[in-house]
Amino acid sequence: MTFSTPEQLTRKKCVPCEGGVAKYTLEEARTQLTTLKDWRLTDDGQRIGKDWVVENFKGGIDFFNRIADLAEAEGHHPDLHLAGYRNVRIELWTHAIGGLSENDFIVAAKIDQLPVAVKE
Repeated sequence: MTFSTPEQLTRKKCVPCEGGVAKYTLEEARTQLTTLKDWRLTDDGQRIGKDWVVENFKGGIDFFNRIADLAEAEGHHPDLHLAGYRNVRIELWTHAIGGLSENDFIVAAKIDQLPVAVKE
């Protein structure tokens, strides 16, 4: 399997997945993750996630709205979490295969390009 830089990932489009796509192995996921800043594997190794501390509640909701627009355009939808009014967590995985696919890394790279007002 070849691995992509964030720039290469952002030029790709998610491919519809209804199953039948091979999951990334743990080793493949770890290798691809080295190209993405601050994204990590969840404890079960089936998802990738990233956390932000945003300026305020409105900033978190604005960020979620940008992510929602991106997710709709890609046809690949992350799990969005907002806790303590400014702690944002995003998790990605390919539901149809119960693990990680290239789509997850494409969306992660594109999320990293979205503006977000983080707490200084």
